Amino acid sequence: MAPMSNLNKLVLDIETVGEDFDSLDNATQENLTRWIKKDSENSAEYGQELDELKNRLGFSPLTAEIVAIGVLDCGKDEGVVYYQAPGEKIKDAKENNMTFKQCSEKEMLEKFWEGAKNYNYFITFNGRTFDIPFLMVRSAIHGVRPTKDLMRGRYLSQQSFEAVHIDLLDQLSFYGAMRRKGSLHLWSRAFGITSPKASGVTGDDVGRLFAEKKFLELAKYNAGDLRATKELHEKWEKYLNF
Repeated sequence: MAPMSNLNKLVLDIETVGEDFDSLDNATQENLTRWIKKDSENSAEYGQELDELKNRLGFSPLTAEIVAIGVLDCGKDEGVVYYQAPGEKIKDAKENNMTFKQCSEKEMLEKFWEGAKNYNYFITFNGRTFDIPFLMVRSAIHGVRPTKDLMRGRYLSQQSFEAVHIDLLDQLSFYGAMRRKGSLHLWSRAFGITSPKASGVTGDDVGRLFAEKKFLELAKYNAGDLRATKELHEKWEKYLNF
């Protein structure tokens, strides 16, 4: 593998929103609730488990969609967030080094994979178990073929020059050797990096912001994740990358 300093580096992050459970067909609802019905001892426990299930629909590409994809070029220190805004027509906006562009889910996936052709080093936080599988499955659902295999080889020694994927959660926890892996907020706090949660918005607020049509606010939260991930990668690369 070529020296990492010679690679074109791209930070990426996505935001997702789950479907409305009550709008799902009966067969899908039954499939999703089958196990909690078996495991719940009473109606109160079932109701609690059902509420949690509804809140978790956004974690699966089978019951959720991508509402924002953010990318940040490490070399240029410039990026773009593609975001959904259904029913709205919002002009492109720019704030500092980030551009915000309204797109449909399919359009943002097409733009992401087209841009990915220009990079061979991709940086995520928890991307191996969330962002990348989500991107790849939602792309296939829309008939969009990924241009890079970002799931090839969990360990750096298994990866190819064409698509190095640095999942910082893997690297900082030494591939899960640490008992508590920690969130992006905790890692940012420990390294003195401004957390994307500092503005008061967290990942739990994404669904609410989307429902309230605060699309640009959601996109800016995504941009904060990109910035924190980039700075965290710089710390890892300088002190822990062997």
